[in-house]
Amino acid sequence: MIARRLNLDRKTVRRFRDTALDQLLASARDRRPNGVLEPFKAYLKTRFTEDQGQVSGTRLFLEIQARGYRGSRQVVRKHLAALRADTAEPVRADTPGPRKITPWIMRPHETLAESQDERLLQVRLACPDITRTCDLARAFADLVRHRRGYLLLEWIRQAEQDASKPMKGFAGFLRQDLDAVTAGLGPPWSSGVVEGRVNRVKTLKRAMYGRASFELLRTRILTRS
Repeated sequence: MIARRLNLDRKTVRRFRDTALDQLLASARDRRPNGVLEPFKAYLKTRFTEDQGQVSGTRLFLEIQARGYRGSRQVVRKHLAALRADTAEPVRADTPGPRKITPWIMRPHETLAESQDERLLQVRLACPDITRTCDLARAFADLVRHRRGYLLLEWIRQAEQDASKPMKGFAGFLRQDLDAVTAGLGPPWSSGVVEGRVNRVKTLKRAMYGRASFELLRTRILTRS
């Protein structure tokens, strides 16, 4: 009835009904026009500092507009006034996402560029949990890369002792099938070829939809068609 009377979508009404007021206010702040200025706040802060606060709002507006800013002039002036009054919100740190951090962790340290190594160090200093996870992940990658299965049990013990919850869960799964995983990280032999043959046979069977005879299936498998 509320949705009909206010001419709103039912999902919108449910969101306002089921969401706490402080969360709604925070969401509204995130959507405010100032958000378009966020990528340029670091530049504005630098220019403000260089000119000792004497730079004009119009000049700054034109400078960031040339760099891609699409907001209004008033938003820039408001932020500049906050800088002068020392009430501006601190610039958000440019924290790289998990997809960017993961390759930095898993690759050998000597293959990282200097900038990547520096960014990873900043992330490690900012979060102790990531520091420990990074050390364990690199140790595990070294086990796999150099086939040191005899060190796996010790790695599992370290992960179960002081790692984050996801890493502890991973270590627990390895412990459940410890002999097989250790064997996979030791001898040079692999069942990959056999698995590939089995998958090929399954693919051929699906391609014929079960309507072909055994002789045709046998012929296709043996002739590597």
